[in-house]
Amino acid sequence: MSQRPSRQAWLIVAGGFLAFTVSASLMHAYTVFLLAFIDEFHWSRAESSIAYSVGQVVGGVTSPLVGGMVDRMGSRRMVLLGGCLLAAGLLGTAYATALWQVVLLYGVVMTLGANCIGMVVFVPLVSRLFVAQRGLAISILQSANGFGRAISAPLAQLLVSDVGWRAAYLVQAGMMAVLVIPLAAMFRRAETIVPPAGPAATDATVAARSWTLRQAMRTRHFWLLFLVYMLTSIGSFLVSLHQLAFAVGQGFEPLYAATVLGMGSLLALPGVIVTGSISDYIGRERAALLAYAISIIGVAAALGIESGDQHLLLWLHACFFGITWGARGPAITAKTADLFGGPRLGTILGVITVGSGLGAGIGSWAAGFLFDVTGSYRLAFWLSIAAYAAGSVAFWALRKPVGR
Repeated sequence: MSQRPSRQAWLIVAGGFLAFTVSASLMHAYTVFLLAFIDEFHWSRAESSIAYSVGQVVGGVTSPLVGGMVDRMGSRRMVLLGGCLLAAGLLGTAYATALWQVVLLYGVVMTLGANCIGMVVFVPLVSRLFVAQRGLAISILQSANGFGRAISAPLAQLLVSDVGWRAAYLVQAGMMAVLVIPLAAMFRRAETIVPPAGPAATDATVAARSWTLRQAMRTRHFWLLFLVYMLTSIGSFLVSLHQLAFAVGQGFEPLYAATVLGMGSLLALPGVIVTGSISDYIGRERAALLAYAISIIGVAAALGIESGDQHLLLWLHACFFGITWGARGPAITAKTADLFGGPRLGTILGVITVGSGLGAGIGSWAAGFLFDVTGSYRLAFWLSIAAYAAGSVAFWALRKPVGR
């Protein structure tokens, strides 16, 4: 049998892309609602960031649970569960009147729902169906995160401007309720597709079968991956949650800033796919280092913005930061599948992803806290650059073969 993936395998990738886009767009829309919460409830930046930070931590901590569940339940049931949780969380948030309610609904209910329609669920399935083109397949899935982020800001801003933030949440809840069953139906027969066979595929599969979570945790590579996930998330979320608030604070009109940042995020679609694809040829480490360097340039451009008439710097920041949003994801995730692939990949990936959740929670809350203390996001942006640099060093150390 040929090692080339079947047409059904590519349809599974397309279904995962669509499902992940929907969940990612709903979660990333919080950057717009953050400003609405500040206006209505008069919360500080740190307080307004708590729900998002808790969500990132919960997303990481529950990843092992989700990874174990997908190994047992399959992707269709996970997508159905996740869609129901997202719809319930969105509906409840529309009627929230206190900070703890937003923290519970967004930080716990919606985050757990999004985790059931995310990479931890789709990567084990896709890794089984793709061997030689694993980086490409995973990058297509990962690009949904950036694509969802790109469309979420301008669409959410339009909704909030036209009907208010509460009605905007109701609209999103209705959309999720309508889409949940069709999204789950895409994976009805996913687990029955036969993966490609051949010498390379067979050898890789046999070599990977003995990996268990305990064995993986005894390797240096496991903890390097954990550190890479955490540092990358710290670097990204010290900037991403507060991008719109930063731009508005510098004097840019909110809808214009949301549009520019959304256009920049849209570049994540080709950026992630290109990075994941070339990682199949030049190596996961070199592809990731290239993405880190471009992200650092994007953050540096934001540090140069002093007023609302510096449109070029805003576009440079949006494009350079946006094109690499999630671009390291395919290389990191594919590297995890390369090292620890097999029937327990979902569980192993879930535990490693805890680092991503912790880093995202730390980064998103710390940026708001630093703003409250210093009156500026500049220190947060400098720390973002430092985290990216440290992450690149840790990822480069993964080039050495893993030892059992």
